[in-house]
Amino acid sequence: MRRAWLVAVTALTVALALGGPLPAGEARKEPQAPPPPPSEEFAKKLKDIPNRIVYETFRDGNWELFSVKADGSDPVNLTHTAKVNELYPHVSPDGTKVCFVSDEFEEGAKNPKVRSAWYMNLDGAGRTKIGDGIREACWSPDSKTIAYLPCEFDKFTYDDFATKGVKFFDLATGKHSEHPNKDLFHLYNLCWSPDGNWMVATVHGGMGYKHTILAFEAKGTKVTDLKIPGCRPDLSPDGKKVAWGASDWELDAADIDFGGDAPRIRNRHALVKSAEPTKIYHVDWSPDGKYVAFSRGPEKKNLKFAPEMIGIKAAGWNICVADANAESIWWEITSDGNCNKEPDWAPVKAGGER
Repeated sequence: MRRAWLVAVTALTVALALGGPLPAGEARKEPQAPPPPPSEEFAKKLKDIPNRIVYETFRDGNWELFSVKADGSDPVNLTHTAKVNELYPHVSPDGTKVCFVSDEFEEGAKNPKVRSAWYMNLDGAGRTKIGDGIREACWSPDSKTIAYLPCEFDKFTYDDFATKGVKFFDLATGKHSEHPNKDLFHLYNLCWSPDGNWMVATVHGGMGYKHTILAFEAKGTKVTDLKIPGCRPDLSPDGKKVAWGASDWELDAADIDFGGDAPRIRNRHALVKSAEPTKIYHVDWSPDGKYVAFSRGPEKKNLKFAPEMIGIKAAGWNICVADANAESIWWEITSDGNCNKEPDWAPVKAGGER
């Protein structure tokens, strides 16, 4: 009996060291071996993907939103604002608009005065303000409503979890409304399920949780701890999978079932691995669910904050695309290292427009 137990423990230890599957709630350490290099063969396939990717980038002393094809070609500046910092883009499910946040500075100030949220057409026209004191925003599946996380404090902070509640903005009426669950607190990286019934987000030091990923009803008060370590979850377009940052060095995915009494996670596996000092963050599913985009760059704090945080400069960071049906088959689609982060895929508009 003792010998069998030792064999089982040894096998599990070897599997973890080699990067094998982990239980849903167990955290993985950084890989023991260097991850695979980027795949030139995979890079050749990217030119055939019809979707573009929108991301934030720091150019000439200012944050802008750029759009590129999936292989990194044809870069387009969507914002062209020399004194306004646009960040955290999210493209609407119908592919016509993008919402984002903007950090506004007073002349000569070191830190922003306020963070506000906006939306505009995907070509940069029709810029419309949602409101001030908003940290992050995302779209409803019908592209008619924007959900957002209000700031916890009047004074600006870069802390990503400094939020209080969830609110909704109706594009047609311009009216704001509150989520029915008034206990939502210290959430970040909000994502709305394709069926409109659920939301997922990271919670940090709020609602009785230290740090975990939650699923909660979009129109009700039920909250479920998904019991997966890490942060920044993103739901696949069919709502059947979730991807997230399992650590600074690994992006994971799993099946998610919103049926039954509570959402459940199964079949957790690695999507992409990295090794210190190169971090990987901000995973986002492609509209067909076959690929993920993510940010990748060196670990170097700025203003005492981690480079993956919104509004923090991240020199050397670039946008990458990976195969969602394999492990660590990826390619870097930007190479300038201009603090390129927070990629978001743009669905192809009706009629095939790109």
